[in-house]
Amino acid sequence: MPLPVLYSFRRCPYAMRARMAVAVSQQPCELREVVLAHKPAELLLASPKGTVPVLVLVDGTVIDQSLDIMRWALQARDPEHWLPRTETQWERTHAWIAENDGPFKHALDRYKYPHRYALPDGRAHRAAGAVFLQTLNATLVAQAFLSGPHFGLADAALAPFVRQFSHTDALWFAQQDWPALQAWLVQFEQSTSYLSTMDKQPAWAPGQATVIFPPP
Repeated sequence: MPLPVLYSFRRCPYAMRARMAVAVSQQPCELREVVLAHKPAELLLASPKGTVPVLVLVDGTVIDQSLDIMRWALQARDPEHWLPRTETQWERTHAWIAENDGPFKHALDRYKYPHRYALPDGRAHRAAGAVFLQTLNATLVAQAFLSGPHFGLADAALAPFVRQFSHTDALWFAQQDWPALQAWLVQFEQSTSYLSTMDKQPAWAPGQATVIFPPP
């Protein structure tokens, strides 16, 4: 039977969080790994903006925002209870994600790739991003996960970006007084939710063997 098609790029944090939600929900898809420098025509036809992830449903509906893909998957099946259960939890989750996807991502890009933005270095933006990370650490001192007592949507949505920030200068990150955040990130990087979505795949091309994700 035909499956939804998920265009992805292994190292993109937006694609990571979408794959994690698809995997935990066990919604089978055809995974198409994209090389961003050589985007396939099929991806651009589905979503002219040309970014990943993009999910094309069997009926032709296109979902090209990572959070919408996460909700599509988890609303179909949410065995680990990632979705918030109350309005207050939803509001808190939306606030975390808005800060992550807005100001924090802005700082992350300029910290990691300063020369793309004609900056001499990324230190000022590292400092800006650190303010958000301090807030996350304070939350994780008080509770096990951003979502509360167990890993949830907020954790899955933010962790790939915090991981990218931490790997930009791992020594600096390790020297910060953020023990709760650092432990949370280690736990994430060792989790099945993360590791099961990070297998390397060849770049997709028409006619190649179908890659089923998550693996049956």
